[in-house]
Amino acid sequence: MSAIDLITGLLIGIGALFFLAGTIGLLRFPDLHSRIHALTKADNLGLGFIVLGLLLQAESVSVAIKIVLIWLLALAAGATSGYLIGNHALESADDD
Repeated sequence: MSAIDLITGLLIGIGALFFLAGTIGLLRFPDLHSRIHALTKADNLGLGFIVLGLLLQAESVSVAIKIVLIWLLALAAGATSGYLIGNHALESADDD
């Protein structure tokens, strides 16, 4: 096992811990906005660490670019969906 393999495992493990922290935040925080905040921030950071670990194992530059593009798409989708859910919840609360 090389040093690159160890660093990859460490980065993926750190990413998994951030995913776990986001899940705990989703289950433990009291209101919707706190849950969304914890989930989107922790998941984006966790995915970033996992992507860094995967980039070290990429066989070519084209594979690395595809991984980064998928990561950017997931970042945009997570932020957008979190905003839309939070905005809808806020508008629904104003209607009551």
